[in-house]
Amino acid sequence: MNPYVSLLILVVYFGTLITISIYTSRGADTNTFFTANRQSPWYLVAFGMIGTSLSGVTFVSVPGAVANIQFSYFQVVIGYILGYLVIGTILMPLYYRLNLISIYSYLEQRFGFWSYKTGSGFFLLSRTVGSAVRLYVAAQVLQLALFKPLGVPFEVAVAITIFLIWIYTFKGGVKTIIVTDTLQTFFLITAVILTIILVSKELRLDGIGEIWSTVKGSGYAQVFFWDTNDPKNFFKQFFAGVFIAIVMTGLDQDLMQKNLTCKNIGEAQKNMFWFTIVLVIVNFLFLSLGALLYVYAQAEGIPFTERTDDFYPMLALNHLGLLVGVTFLLGITAATYASSDSALTALTTAFCIDFMNIEKQPEDKRATIKFWVHVGFSVLFYLVILVFNKLNNKEVITAVFDLAGYTYGPLLGLFSFGAFLKRPVNDRWVPLVCIIAPILTYVINAHSAEWFNGYRFGFERLIINGLITFIGLYLLKAPDHASRYAARS
Repeated sequence: MNPYVSLLILVVYFGTLITISIYTSRGADTNTFFTANRQSPWYLVAFGMIGTSLSGVTFVSVPGAVANIQFSYFQVVIGYILGYLVIGTILMPLYYRLNLISIYSYLEQRFGFWSYKTGSGFFLLSRTVGSAVRLYVAAQVLQLALFKPLGVPFEVAVAITIFLIWIYTFKGGVKTIIVTDTLQTFFLITAVILTIILVSKELRLDGIGEIWSTVKGSGYAQVFFWDTNDPKNFFKQFFAGVFIAIVMTGLDQDLMQKNLTCKNIGEAQKNMFWFTIVLVIVNFLFLSLGALLYVYAQAEGIPFTERTDDFYPMLALNHLGLLVGVTFLLGITAATYASSDSALTALTTAFCIDFMNIEKQPEDKRATIKFWVHVGFSVLFYLVILVFNKLNNKEVITAVFDLAGYTYGPLLGLFSFGAFLKRPVNDRWVPLVCIIAPILTYVINAHSAEWFNGYRFGFERLIINGLITFIGLYLLKAPDHASRYAARS
């Protein structure tokens, strides 16, 4: 693609987002930034959450990964359905009943000060690194399509990318994001559908029936795997999907912050129901797109890229014409910024509420604290992206889920223990349990084949991590006075 075409797309795109932010941030205060004054229409929240959940990682990595994993990822997506049911029926009613802004405030009410800070701290770590990885994907693509041809170094390109996010989120916060994410989700879904249509035309496929027959006959469309030693085994993937959905949506301030802006629990549950349906469909479209791209490359004699993450960008920007290139650039930009902008707002919210006690401050001081925390996380994003660019040597989607398996596990253990057991714990030792659990999980994972007759862990590392945390909390017997207090409660 001509870099000046890419630049024009980017300018128009961000001009639109900034215009939206000016409109939505009129009269905004810190309550608007954190909760959108709890007046968000459920349908906007549901649609916008699609873009937040998918991100640039899904947009680039899932189609490319089809070459190695086929459609096995859809087993994880099937697990999401049960996970979202748990969120809608157990977690969301709890959050609404307690009228929470930061969902980690629940941990203080249930366990105490140190559990609260530990839970929020693990979220800050998980989401900072995870969102930086997602943003890294878009930064690489924009570098290839726009900044490198214009002679702009990667470090400068990343700084520009993060500044653009900051400029349209710093005032309106989650209220702005609910609207901008809806627009960005529209671009994302439009991009994948248009690309499927245009690639199908290149392959001379007529109608949905022929498209599906080609995908099914491509050799890439196997969904279910039953070998117990295969990391793609159905039960591993399914239950991992259940728990990934619970922790990366239900225990994640980013996604839950949007849900908590709905007017009441009924609308929030309606939002979760429709979000689940659309998300399943969109993930299947991404997998189908991946199969079609590989069929097209084989038909045209185009060699596959060494890294599967580079495959879709390479075809879109160099082989499939201007319309596909423009569509791809809009899609990857929308997917990544829909995820990154809300992450930046959620991180700011969690830190302000959980560590700065902002709720006890007057509005002018709240606004100042919020502003500088927002700036601080933007800078932190920048630094993490540069470090990841130097160190990463794995497929991006694998790296993200590897990280989630270790950092979201303690959150899973904390919330499940709090929800299902009334047993009090010795709060001051909770941070130690939450540090030991990921370490033990890493050791078990490293020796799984040796210790368990060839069995290798996949996404289910998350479950093991949460279970170790749960057991550790159970062993933390609370002092007698705490036990008597819990019994009276």
